[in-house]
Amino acid sequence: MAEGSLEAPTRLPVPWQNPDFHDEAMLDEELRRVFDICHGCRRCFNLCDSFPRLFDLIDRSESGELDTVESKDFKPVVDACTLCDMCFMTKCPYVPPHEFNLDFPHLMLRYRSLENAQKKLSWADRQLTETDRNGKLAKPFAGLCNWASNEKNTLTRPLMETALGVHREARLPRYHGTTFTDRAGDVPDVNTKAPAHGRKAVLYATCFSNYNDPEIGIAARKVLARNGVETEVVYPSCCGMPQFEQGDIARVAEAAAKVAAEMRAWVDKGYAIIALVPSCALMLKFEWPLIVPDDDNVKALSTATRDIDEYIVDIAKTEGLAEGLAPLDGGVVLHIACHARAQNIGQKSTELLKLIPGNDLKVIERCSGHGGSWGIKKENFEVGLKIGKPVARQARSAAKPYVASGCPLAADHILQGMERIEGDAPVPARAHHPVQIFAKAYGL
Repeated sequence: MAEGSLEAPTRLPVPWQNPDFHDEAMLDEELRRVFDICHGCRRCFNLCDSFPRLFDLIDRSESGELDTVESKDFKPVVDACTLCDMCFMTKCPYVPPHEFNLDFPHLMLRYRSLENAQKKLSWADRQLTETDRNGKLAKPFAGLCNWASNEKNTLTRPLMETALGVHREARLPRYHGTTFTDRAGDVPDVNTKAPAHGRKAVLYATCFSNYNDPEIGIAARKVLARNGVETEVVYPSCCGMPQFEQGDIARVAEAAAKVAAEMRAWVDKGYAIIALVPSCALMLKFEWPLIVPDDDNVKALSTATRDIDEYIVDIAKTEGLAEGLAPLDGGVVLHIACHARAQNIGQKSTELLKLIPGNDLKVIERCSGHGGSWGIKKENFEVGLKIGKPVARQARSAAKPYVASGCPLAADHILQGMERIEGDAPVPARAHHPVQIFAKAYGL
């Protein structure tokens, strides 16, 4: 038997269309096989709440082993998984190509896929996943929606907690009346003297940058234009990560086929495809090809896709950056998002911000505790803050004027954690995406 963790992990396609995938007895058998391996290892005990729940469940059982744990008690373990992939990418010694073939996140996905097939997902959970629909509905009433969703609103937030199960104190993304795609016609002048002039890229807007924070996309476009890159903004639909988290794999496959088909013409013309949020980059690069492995459009898109920080760092290394970067007024706390780490590309956000002259950078590579829609739920919010407390504590003690993360949800969650920790320096009023920090350094 080979020693674990001596080879790079490899992900296998998700056989979601195989009838055995939703066979309850076969799923239970696989859960028990994997959980028993995890119980004997326990290397992942500090990653998220799934593993402590699993180990406590086993330790409290009659035999102290998995054989006396009832299958119905597995659900809290599954519910605590945020599909961050950190166990698979950084901790587990038994992932493929090891013969144990252990992929904990995709096993949790399989369990949720069965729940989805059995119509067990709540109405509220389904509504939270409809990011495109919600963004379109909120757009004409952005001000009213932001007033109602503000965590300081003691009138509406208790109602939301009751109706949707969203914790009344969880900070929620804001909406904009003018989306990123609405602003696509505002094309910044391309610097023809930049070393990288001649590059072309499509910005895949992502639902978050499009509806919730268009400034991320605008900052990215300005930085790329300063560096000679011609850009287009394209947004066929959400990448499906919200549905992926709930096990609705068919919806993800539908999104993959739609987006990849529309993007194919740009790929064939030599455009790079840039995702503005790490979760979306992860879906396009890795998850989609595992869900629809025979779709040639998805394969082409996967090869052409880059994370925004990854793309700018490549410009710096290949052609060199355009002049004009200046030191910031104060340092930056940078959180490395889990879905950026799961792309296996290194700390590109760190590399990016180190390109700013004299930048005082504090880097934190640890889970924020948010986990997409998981962290805003009533039953998870306080747990998420507890998981993210080490990150918040480090960020608070660093006492820098900027807090940044490639994951905007994680960034706001970190700010909320910082607000609960005593410190002399004020907590920044808002968080930033790394590309927004980079744009500031350019004076854009």
